[in-house]
Amino acid sequence: MLLLVGAAMTTPRSVGAQQKGMPVIGFLGGASCATLFGICDRSNTPPSGPAAGAVAAFRDGLGETGYVEGRNVAIEYRWAEGRFDRLTELAADLVGRKVDVIVTVGEVQAAKNATSTTPIVTTFGGDPVATGLVVSFARPGTNVTGVSMMFAELTPKRLEQLTDLVPQARVIALLVNPNSSGTEAVIREAQAAAQTRGVELPILKATSESEIDAAFAALDQLHVDALLVGNDSFFFSRREQLVLLAARRALPASYFLREFSVAGGLISYGPNVMVVYRQVGIYAGEILNGAKPADLPVVQPTTFELVVNLKTAKALGLTLPPSILARADEVIE
Repeated sequence: MLLLVGAAMTTPRSVGAQQKGMPVIGFLGGASCATLFGICDRSNTPPSGPAAGAVAAFRDGLGETGYVEGRNVAIEYRWAEGRFDRLTELAADLVGRKVDVIVTVGEVQAAKNATSTTPIVTTFGGDPVATGLVVSFARPGTNVTGVSMMFAELTPKRLEQLTDLVPQARVIALLVNPNSSGTEAVIREAQAAAQTRGVELPILKATSESEIDAAFAALDQLHVDALLVGNDSFFFSRREQLVLLAARRALPASYFLREFSVAGGLISYGPNVMVVYRQVGIYAGEILNGAKPADLPVVQPTTFELVVNLKTAKALGLTLPPSILARADEVIE
């Protein structure tokens, strides 16, 4: 009798202990959630703001694989609030909490440094093979996979568009973050394109807000006619500062994502962020369903957006050429 009573008392508790809880996704971002997505999205409150669609697209991708935040998956958000030196600490925190998968907003190196086993889904700003993050695009062979944003490959096209907009430009500066993994590739592509177009290409570097100010101050001495802003998550988080500084100097500038044009930048050309983060959500869900990142190919976007701000063009005294207008996906008035 005592044995039967003891079994009856302990069995429910042990069964409950063996049940797996709701899977958890760790979401790591370098910027502040307010800057990047419109709000500090640490709850189920729908995001709002100019770039809120990225989170919505991510959730849509998750939904395609059967996961809905708050119902059968939890998401823990970690934001560096613009202090990119905190990324390693935040990534380690997510690993310590034993999340099932880490999703990063381009901050893959910090996550990779924190774990070689927890699956990571990310957006690659540079070449993931050249940086050793994956073995190959077809078979990553590591705990990392995701979407290559193809920023370096798009650089020649961006420079071409800028010279079409400002045909008299003889000096086009390139602003880069030397700490970004894809910077060397962007510089190579830009230099080759500049040589083809017959323009000078001084390289300016910035890793902080004050260095951005210093880089723009140097533009006057270099007699720069236009500016190409290299891709970087830090630059994305400082897009309003960059657009404002360009406007103050009446400097035509090209950017790598649509959000810069929305903020008042002259022209932008890059992948459709909504499509990219939908795919990131799909991959995160597939991993929760048992897929291994080592076997999920790194994909490349097929949808790119050319966005021109007509109001900014008029302020700069520029007439949009028919070649730009015909190709533009959006003209902001």
